[in-house]
Amino acid sequence: MATCCCCSARHRPSPFLGSPLRHPGVSVDDKTPREISLSVVSSISDISSNDWDACATDATSPEKFNPFISHAFLSSLEESRSAIKETGWLPQHIVAQDEYKNIIGVVPLYLKSHSYGEYVFDHSWADAYYRYGSQYYPKLQSCVPFTPVTSHRILVRNTWYRDQVFDMLVMALKDLTTQLQISSLHITFPSENEWHKLKQSGFLPRIGIQYHWKNRNYKNFDDFLMDMKQSKRKNIRQERKKVLAHNLKMKRLFGDEIKTYFDKSFIMYRWGSAYLTRDFFHILGSKMGDRILLIAAEDEGELVAGALNLIGGDTLFGRLWGCLPHVYFPNLHFEACYYQAIEAAIDLNLTKVEAGAQGEHKIQRGYLPVTTFSCHYILDDDFRKVIDNFLVYETEQVKHVMQLLHESGPFKEGII
Repeated sequence: MATCCCCSARHRPSPFLGSPLRHPGVSVDDKTPREISLSVVSSISDISSNDWDACATDATSPEKFNPFISHAFLSSLEESRSAIKETGWLPQHIVAQDEYKNIIGVVPLYLKSHSYGEYVFDHSWADAYYRYGSQYYPKLQSCVPFTPVTSHRILVRNTWYRDQVFDMLVMALKDLTTQLQISSLHITFPSENEWHKLKQSGFLPRIGIQYHWKNRNYKNFDDFLMDMKQSKRKNIRQERKKVLAHNLKMKRLFGDEIKTYFDKSFIMYRWGSAYLTRDFFHILGSKMGDRILLIAAEDEGELVAGALNLIGGDTLFGRLWGCLPHVYFPNLHFEACYYQAIEAAIDLNLTKVEAGAQGEHKIQRGYLPVTTFSCHYILDDDFRKVIDNFLVYETEQVKHVMQLLHESGPFKEGII
């Protein structure tokens, strides 16, 4: 038998871990007990980057490294005061340790006082909850703040008993929700495999749509265009020609090249004004410069627009777009965010480009609809039934839309 206790010296015990939890099957030789402790930390800085990243890497595999679940990215959000208690994101990360104090699992988790920066919309749920006579906030949210990117959320080391650790972390999430006496727990943009497991643990499943570009071993951008229908191919070429007609210079900047650009006004105008502080970009650049690709547009030597991307193990993630408020160049957004990203992915031999949330306009530019996932644990039984009924209807609608979008895709017949 495995004993879950709260005995960590480094990590603050959470109230829900006050009494032992027992889980079968976690032992070295099926005879020797193994003790696993669970605790909650209020800052990711309480966990070493090596320990956190070891969990994240084992969860995803090195070749599919996801920069957003790295210690560097998450700590940049906290250190820059972008995701902290005062902004409605109180870190409550869960940590699992073995009897030797080795960290064997972590979960990024926040106690939230609002629903902003999540990209899985539950504002109508909150309104209904208030009409129901209860408080929807605060709620628990396992996610990467301000980042609609699919990746693992239950990050577990690659041990032979990892399945049991996964189950214990899920139970800890549910128990914390109960002990805090809050409305709900939400796990947004988990992997599909996690989504299926969480459904079996009492979570309500939800799906959504994003638009991703897939690299089919293209040699260059023109090679990609040859897979498109003639009308779509012509439209893309015309859009790119309009950008060239303005004599804009497009640059791809990596590493140290980007640091001088983070003080430019367009970044603060669009990227930082809503939720990301100025310090976030500088901290991120210092910690993850080798993982950042900045696509910059210059007009006569002046920086006028840019798109910030992060480079994963097999994916280019387009995240932030900004331009000066007083300039307008037709199709520059498409060039910087979509076409330059495709070219970069081909050059870097990456398998796909994820260009952020929403946007059916991406389809005619080669980005096809894919399913995203989220899971929701609602404590109130009656309200849970209401949400469950809503999600059944919503899921059918999303699947229908997905089918229609695929049927009207931009590629030649037989390519997909």
